[in-house]
Amino acid sequence: MNRRALLIALVVAALGGLLLLLYQQRFEREASGGERIKLLVALKPIERGKALAEDMLDTRDVPLAYVEDRAIRAADKSKILGLKLGVSLQPQQTLMWTDLVGSADERRDPATLIQPGNRAVTIRAGRDDTSSTALIRPGNYVDVIAVLPQPGQAEQKSAAVLLQRVLVVAVGSETSPEGSEAAHDRARSERESMLTVSVTLSEAQLLALATEKGRLMVALRNPTDQPRPPQPDLPSSTLLNVIEREQIKGVRRPTGPTRLEEQR
Repeated sequence: MNRRALLIALVVAALGGLLLLLYQQRFEREASGGERIKLLVALKPIERGKALAEDMLDTRDVPLAYVEDRAIRAADKSKILGLKLGVSLQPQQTLMWTDLVGSADERRDPATLIQPGNRAVTIRAGRDDTSSTALIRPGNYVDVIAVLPQPGQAEQKSAAVLLQRVLVVAVGSETSPEGSEAAHDRARSERESMLTVSVTLSEAQLLALATEKGRLMVALRNPTDQPRPPQPDLPSSTLLNVIEREQIKGVRRPTGPTRLEEQR
């Protein structure tokens, strides 16, 4: 009987040790940003317009938490060999799906820029006013805000943050972040505040409902800025309430001139 109890105790101890080891490994992965993903990077300087070749590319391990949606994984190398770049790359610079665009006549199908599992959805942002999308380029990240009528109060509106950090894959019909001047002129005439964004199927449903019930606008965000906690809906009555307005205003402190650098 004692032997059986001892055997059971040893088995339980072994299982406990194994579970502890697995937990420790998982904790270490999460603390370091998760499992490491192999991404494609430039091995040497690559000029804009060059077709990608095997000897131009290398790989780099990056924690999953720091992998952008646009980053091209090493497993997809065969899909991008021979494609032309729409931007210049420096050594060790991560290759993005939005970098793979050619001239205005070689614009890529937006479907090739969509990450597996996502969908491309075109939305009209800002009604007939194109000023809200004038600075937005393919490859940028935006927040999507819906202005909707409040239930039972047709004259009252509320603003809801529907989605944060959504990737823009096309503006009008332009998929290149650095297209030619002629391409930008053509896109400007076609734009009319139309943005194509990469979202999940559930997010696409949310956008469809919001478009049916109200109107959408987008807010351009820094590509390195991570999503913030959910924001409460903001009723239109806040506009006339001084106290509520003051609570909403962000604290802005002088920080000196901000150096603006070109973003890919």
